[in-house]
Amino acid sequence: MSAVTLTPRALYEEVAEQVRQRIFRRELEPGSWIDELKIAEEFGISRTPLREALKVLAAEGLVTMKVRRGAYVTEMSEKDLRDVYHLLSLLESDAAGVVARTATAQELQELQELHTELEAAATEREQFFAVNERFHMRVLELSDNRWRSQMVADLRKVMKLNRHNSLFKQGRIEDSLKEHRAILAAMLGRDAVATISAMQAHFARGLEAAT
Repeated sequence: MSAVTLTPRALYEEVAEQVRQRIFRRELEPGSWIDELKIAEEFGISRTPLREALKVLAAEGLVTMKVRRGAYVTEMSEKDLRDVYHLLSLLESDAAGVVARTATAQELQELQELHTELEAAATEREQFFAVNERFHMRVLELSDNRWRSQMVADLRKVMKLNRHNSLFKQGRIEDSLKEHRAILAAMLGRDAVATISAMQAHFARGLEAAT
């Protein structure tokens, strides 16, 4: 197998991103052992930058390091999933409430355009995933709290470990769109309380579908 071409940034960071994407694509399944020698050979690197990369992924919660056994892709228990959804609901509903109160008309228009793009992607699951994440992360950016944004970004990485993503379930994309419409309508109405409630309901229903 030919070596993977790596871009010119800190080597361990690029390796971490390569492995992270393999985890997200399920090429490395939750619970599976990470064969460091094989991956190092594929990337054409020594095991030192790979081990540094695995430390990064372990800090993100994507990898679990086991003494004398090596690195494994983290498995999400039902409790883990509920805990992650609980925190995301708290953080993202708070951010959405801030946006409802403080966003400019142009920023709200941007969210409306993202939602229109989300509606158009309803029949393309992977595209829907991507636009859905962009919408949520843009809300975080507009709420202008970098610490909250970082926590949510990390939690969303861990959430991708869930074997049974809620959006895979029949009818869940349609339900998610309805929930997004309610969130957007509350934001456009500058109703922070309704926005917070709508975002919390969105996460509660997502959790129901994911468990």
